[in-house]
Amino acid sequence: MGAAEIAVAKELIADAERADGHRPMSDHLWLDLAEGGRPGFAGLLALEQGHEHPVAYCQVSKGSSSWAIELVVHPHHRYDMTIIGPEMLHAATKVIADEGGGRTHWWVFEPTAIQYDIAASAGFKPGRRLLQLRCKLPLPDVIIDSTRHVETRDFVPGKDDAEWLALNNAAFSSHPEQGGWDQSVLESRMKQAWFDPTGFRIFETDHKMTGFCWTKIHHDTDPVMGEIYVIGIDPTTAGAGLGTALTVAGLQSIASRGVDVGMLYVDADNHAAMKMYRNLGFEVHRTDVAFVGDF
Repeated sequence: MGAAEIAVAKELIADAERADGHRPMSDHLWLDLAEGGRPGFAGLLALEQGHEHPVAYCQVSKGSSSWAIELVVHPHHRYDMTIIGPEMLHAATKVIADEGGGRTHWWVFEPTAIQYDIAASAGFKPGRRLLQLRCKLPLPDVIIDSTRHVETRDFVPGKDDAEWLALNNAAFSSHPEQGGWDQSVLESRMKQAWFDPTGFRIFETDHKMTGFCWTKIHHDTDPVMGEIYVIGIDPTTAGAGLGTALTVAGLQSIASRGVDVGMLYVDADNHAAMKMYRNLGFEVHRTDVAFVGDF
């Protein structure tokens, strides 16, 4: 996509965000678009016949082990979703098939019966369910006092990059979005306006990085929220309550910056994590679904 097409897609996404109250694309795919794409990226724009008005935007992005699709239909054209949706998905899956094919996830925010029907007609089945959880901050003293305390430090850009990438890729070796990161992906995140190394908490054992909790402040939401963006632990040292301790450290970091709502995403079938987060006071706010297909 050229600069003009990217601008059109961003405008459409902004219109959808104003209508829905949240940006209708995941962070990973949004950054692909904002940076003009990378290998494995394709952007598909639908325009009204004879006009320049955007009707829909569909993006394809290749992850480490699978493809991701996200589809945004302009709020003024959602009454035509049963026509626009299948056409855009067919075009997107054709791109994927032409590039060698593979497992594909179509992410839908809070899907309705219409999206379920469109997914089935396009060869997709319901797969991952991703929950957005929220909690009030600061955490109650009783929770902090009952949690293992760990000392963390700020992430140091340039110095910690290589060691963090190795840890992240080991912790998320089978994750379709978070695994397989390289220096360019990390740098793309550090270039974002929201990046704050003081909110990127690093945990070390005997001077070796063995865990981290990366937080992100959403200043453009109402209310302002602090997100546990990524939390990871060296798989060879996992256990002993480290996941809970790092989550609490991250939430305390968020609260220290004056934010009183914490947020994170977790797979619905990650029962151990769900139990931990509920014990910290998190509650389900939204459910997103990945429809899965092979093309």
